[in-house]
Amino acid sequence: MQIDKSQVIDFIRSQMGEGKAKEADSELPAKVDTEQDAGLLSKFGIDPQELIRKFAGDKLGGLFG
Repeated sequence: MQIDKSQVIDFIRSQMGEGKAKEADSELPAKVDTEQDAGLLSKFGIDPQELIRKFAGDKLGGLFG
């Protein structure tokens, strides 16, 4: 699943603070792929499956989130 970088940065900011968000902003691509970028997400303490649940749920009217 691809997620806009800004959404991922906002998620990191809410979970781990501004410092980690700024670090992630400089390293993540414009579109974050939960499979291809799993290693980078892990570096920032993010479980790709958690992002999928959150953002897929948002797109489906909160059905999964």
